[in-house]
Amino acid sequence: MSSYQKELEKYRDIDEDEILRTLSPEELEQLDCELQEMDPEVGALAQGTRGSPHAFGKGVGPCVTETRAIYRAWSPKRVRGMVSGDVLGSLGGAPGQRRGLTCSPKLIPKNMLLPAGLRQRDQTKKSPTGPLDREALLQYLEQQALEVKERDDLVPYTGEKKGKPYIQPKREIPAQEQITLEPELEEALAHATDAEMCDLAAILGMYTLMSNKQYYDAICSGEICNTEGISSVVQPDKYKPVPDEPPNPTNIEEILKSVRSNDKELEEVNLNNIQDIPIPMLTELCEAMKTNTHVRSFSLVATRSGDPVANAVADMLRENRSLQSLNIESNFISRTGLMAVLKAVRENATLTELRVDNQRQWPGDAVEMEMATVLEQCPSIVRFGYHFTQQGPRTRAAQAMTRNNELRRQQKKR
Repeated sequence: MSSYQKELEKYRDIDEDEILRTLSPEELEQLDCELQEMDPEVGALAQGTRGSPHAFGKGVGPCVTETRAIYRAWSPKRVRGMVSGDVLGSLGGAPGQRRGLTCSPKLIPKNMLLPAGLRQRDQTKKSPTGPLDREALLQYLEQQALEVKERDDLVPYTGEKKGKPYIQPKREIPAQEQITLEPELEEALAHATDAEMCDLAAILGMYTLMSNKQYYDAICSGEICNTEGISSVVQPDKYKPVPDEPPNPTNIEEILKSVRSNDKELEEVNLNNIQDIPIPMLTELCEAMKTNTHVRSFSLVATRSGDPVANAVADMLRENRSLQSLNIESNFISRTGLMAVLKAVRENATLTELRVDNQRQWPGDAVEMEMATVLEQCPSIVRFGYHFTQQGPRTRAAQAMTRNNELRRQQKKR
């Protein structure tokens, strides 16, 4: 056994609690500093027992309690022996004393989630002077920054320019490359502007000297349109702002009266983009269209129509025999409403145009197959508005539309 191990043997069975009771406040502070240097994480351990004089026994002050808690965090024997031999030995501890109080396991913190202020030793010796004043602190830091003298430059800046500016040498054109033009052309080129030179270069096919927009503008336009000269920099086009479309001025009540009275002058009902139409009024309009014989076009685009309106349109198609164009795009009609409209189209022989695209939700494969079947069975439909998502129904619909248009062309020849 080495001498160092023999020296540690006398500290194996000591009573740390008894030693801590006999230490003075100065010695406890020294012990605290030593333990903090060994592991700063145990500094937060004291927060759980600070101000609790009865944590380790009656008559023990908070300073002793805090130091005991920190010391108990070093519970392994090798660390305890190191502390006992290096620290307690220097404080005058004696071996052979009886073991006393124990430390609660809850006082051993190994939590890295604690704030930084609780995981390191508190080195502040002064008492707080008051709450934090952020504005005063910022003013103080700004004043301190202004008072700090700037570092002098090793070489002061005088603004002197050294060296000679670069001058591109003039290239002499060889005699075989020199081109002699007529005096009129020489004078015209000498006084030509940049825009005229750009148009001339475009006409001669020198497209590498300019952007594509300049090149095609000079070729397609009969006048000089380039004003920026020869430049290959691509610039964005300046688009004119497009004003919003004016609101639909249609008076729904007057339209409803005209449809009910079967007015001869009313051939088109356009309620597009009127989103505040009550559903009962739309259903009444469809009910009035059943007996109308003069309206040729009926459009309900973006009117927030749903399945009730679609069912009313389907009932109208079964009885109306004068309507030729129906547009119900951009609405909230589901697959059930679309299926009702498609089934009613089979019973109508006068409808030539049907548009049902851009509904709130995709109708599904079954509805697309039904659309293709309706187009195959209804040769009167020559215009159909819908974007198919499946290849099979799209191909069938395209073939049916081609056949229907061919039949219509043959009927016009007769």
